[in-house]
Amino acid sequence: MRPRSGWKDVLTSLALELSLLRFLSAELTRGYFLEHNEAKYTERRERVYTCMRIPRELEKLMFFGIFLCLDAFLYVFTLLPLRVFLALFRLFTLPCYGLRDRRLLQPAQVCDILKGVILIICYFMMHYVDYSMMYHLIRGQSVIKLYIIYNMLEVADRLFSSFGQDILDALYWTATEPKERKRAHIGVIPHFFMAVLYVFLHAILIMVQATTLNVAFNSHNKSLLTIMMSNNFVEIKGSVFKKFEKNNLFQMSNSDIKERFTNYVLLLIVCLRNMEQFSWNPDHLWVLFPDVCMVIASEIAVDIVKHAFITKFNDITADVYSEYRASLAFDLVSSRQKNAYTDYSDSVARRMGFIPLPLAVLLIRVVTSSIKVQGILSYACVILFYFGLISLKVLNSIVLLGKSCQYVKEAKMEEKLFNPPPASTPGKPSSKSQSKGKSTQGLSTEENLSTSATSQPVHQKDNVIPLLVTSNSDQFLTTPDGDEKDITQENSELKHRSSKKDLLEIDRFTICGNRID
Repeated sequence: MRPRSGWKDVLTSLALELSLLRFLSAELTRGYFLEHNEAKYTERRERVYTCMRIPRELEKLMFFGIFLCLDAFLYVFTLLPLRVFLALFRLFTLPCYGLRDRRLLQPAQVCDILKGVILIICYFMMHYVDYSMMYHLIRGQSVIKLYIIYNMLEVADRLFSSFGQDILDALYWTATEPKERKRAHIGVIPHFFMAVLYVFLHAILIMVQATTLNVAFNSHNKSLLTIMMSNNFVEIKGSVFKKFEKNNLFQMSNSDIKERFTNYVLLLIVCLRNMEQFSWNPDHLWVLFPDVCMVIASEIAVDIVKHAFITKFNDITADVYSEYRASLAFDLVSSRQKNAYTDYSDSVARRMGFIPLPLAVLLIRVVTSSIKVQGILSYACVILFYFGLISLKVLNSIVLLGKSCQYVKEAKMEEKLFNPPPASTPGKPSSKSQSKGKSTQGLSTEENLSTSATSQPVHQKDNVIPLLVTSNSDQFLTTPDGDEKDITQENSELKHRSSKKDLLEIDRFTICGNRID
């Protein structure tokens, strides 16, 4: 017979075996029910669907925004010269008809002439900048130095775009401000020289960017082009893991639209310069084509990945991009009204940070230096090309206006177009008088903000108020964040407004970074 200790060991081992087998059996056969946490898994599935919808919704917004930038860009080459000609014709023929109005020219005509004169002066100033010398100077630098230079140029371009439209707006308002008001500016001529200097320096900056990109295209090992493309993916690291609200995402979307359109124009300039060097041989275009596609594909991929993860981490749905598109469409529709507060190209510049004047100066400089026009046939081709640009501009404007009206109706924002703001006393901020006037009507704070930020004037028979009078809607588009905080502190009703603002109330976003709340 076995001792008692032996039986105990056998029983213990059997118990262990049974426990181990039971554990393995439980691990292999145990079940669980996902429906017990249905809300969690439904939310995770919706996040996946949102990420799958982001490319489509984002590209629809980008497509619409790029054509908005194209419309403002083509305006400089097509309709602006004609408007300048009509304004000068009115100015020279005015003595024949007599002075029926106190104004020699309407404010819009004065702004058109200023834009035309700035373009002409900066174009002749650009002739003193040698593109070939700049190209060889940049090509002689090392790859790492060029990479640093290109990053610095991107930052400088954002700073110039942020401050440039303020300089131009200051010039336009100084030149068209009613004369009976007390003088509170340094004069039209100093503002004009500031605007010319800005456009010239910004055009040189974009030229250096185009030259650096051209050097990257023509490098033998394509190392610089690879490094410049990898810089786009570094942008994901700097933006994905930050907290974003809808307003900040709108800012980033506008910046991406402007950046993508500018890159398209830079690629066009690079192709023109390379084709000129190879005597316009079409075979060389197919050599550049893969690199161009690679740059464009990297931009699209980076934007999709960046926006997909930003919306995922911040619980933002893909439908927000349709709201952004409706906001841009509202800017277009409101600028087409009879007594709009601003020109459409200036509205795009404020909203997206895209200023077409420096880019237009550079493109005209590159085209005139790359293409030689000689003979009657060449001039006939130039005239036909100009009429083709006008046709493209008109067609693009008609399609954009129709689409914009459709987006505004879908967003149920059309009633905001016909809410006239109350007349403000000259010399006083319109925001104060408007807030006082609306506070007596018993309207809610959110309605006051949306109405003041989106309302446009209705055509009046008596043009007593000037066309460029300071309005509350224009103030929301042009006032910096610091001034906006001052306005909200002065108005007691605006202190308790909701955090979910209307997109049309958003300040003109500087594209230098995220707004700090």
